[in-house]
Amino acid sequence: MSVKIDRISSEVGRIVSEIMLLEARDETLKHVTVTGCVVTNDLSFANIYYTYMGDESLEDVKKNLEVAAPYLRTVLASKIELRHTPELRFHYDNSVEYGQNIERIINELHEEEK
Repeated sequence: MSVKIDRISSEVGRIVSEIMLLEARDETLKHVTVTGCVVTNDLSFANIYYTYMGDESLEDVKKNLEVAAPYLRTVLASKIELRHTPELRFHYDNSVEYGQNIERIINELHEEEK
């Protein structure tokens, strides 16, 4: 991937995260954390990876993000200078849970040694 695409990906992720935290009316979106963003080479799609720490089910969060995507894209277009604003696609990032699970297993192994 080119440096330009990496920079655009980073900026899109940062701005979408900021919009969800500061401007979105849906309280669910305020509890979503953007963990990464990868924009396709032709700038047609932005794959946004997220985690969620809240009370709603992950299915409900995914639906809320899909409903909010056109709004987020419109606001993103006003905040970033691109010829074409990418379509936003959201993907749950389970790497945080995976890391916590590995940490739990390591701690259990250490406890068994004692």
